[in-house]
Amino acid sequence: MNGKKLLSLWGLKWNPFSPELPSEGLLTTPKIDSFAWRVEQLVQEGGFALISGESGTGKSVALRIVAERLASVRDVVVGALERPQSKNADFYRELGDIFLVKLSPSNRYGGFKALRERWKAHVASSRIKPVLLVDEAQEMTPDVLNELRILSSADFDATSLLTIVLAGDGRLLDLLRHQDLVPLNTRIRTRLATEAATREELLELLRHALAKAGNATLMTEQLMDVLVDHSAGNYRLLMTMSAELLAYGIPGAAYAINSGKTYHGSDDKSKTEQREEAISIPPAKSTNLIYLSWTPIKN
Repeated sequence: MNGKKLLSLWGLKWNPFSPELPSEGLLTTPKIDSFAWRVEQLVQEGGFALISGESGTGKSVALRIVAERLASVRDVVVGALERPQSKNADFYRELGDIFLVKLSPSNRYGGFKALRERWKAHVASSRIKPVLLVDEAQEMTPDVLNELRILSSADFDATSLLTIVLAGDGRLLDLLRHQDLVPLNTRIRTRLATEAATREELLELLRHALAKAGNATLMTEQLMDVLVDHSAGNYRLLMTMSAELLAYGIPGAAYAINSGKTYHGSDDKSKTEQREEAISIPPAKSTNLIYLSWTPIKN
């Protein structure tokens, strides 16, 4: 989607439905805010934190908010593991890159020792534990998770050298119930469980996204109702459908996009039936368009 057209036609600073929203465009719910605060406190002691939930319920957004909060804390070093499915050898290589420690693949113990020394030096100078963020953590193997637990523990488990935030779907919870991972599961200090959104939460997200992008009146209440009705409590699906509708509006700038299809004015159909009809056909195929949503801004 052409960003310049969005700015000129819709009065937007950015696409409000894009996955690449700036930080100010993200919605921080009280639940996420509380979790982020707890993780900020956790960096003083170290240990594990967990974000879990099904796809599209906001795990990655919560992790991004946590990362940005931590980045603003003085002396906090934040790294992100980008290949969670790695075996032990590649896992150590990536940790070396993240924390700027030169490791030899043929010397696992040397890498183990070098990383711990780097973390100990950071803790001694700042009293703050480095942070490792892992998205899609359900892809990690039990061997790597156990290696991470042992690597980050010192003084007979009395000291944590690292703060680790794991984020994953229901498969991660199943993985942590594995007999070999019970010691790690019992060491998780704080948890955030994301769930299917309520109707009010979905509407709040839409209104927040539009207001932060610069045009709070881009959608009418009727259009937002239609989108929420078809999103099944899933934030990602809601934003994807909204982005599609906005994309339909760019080529036909002379028209207002409605819910996707013309209402034909039949009095014998309920509003619900009309709304459900209104989601399938692009505006270009509509005649007799009903102005339910956004309109290009006139200069």
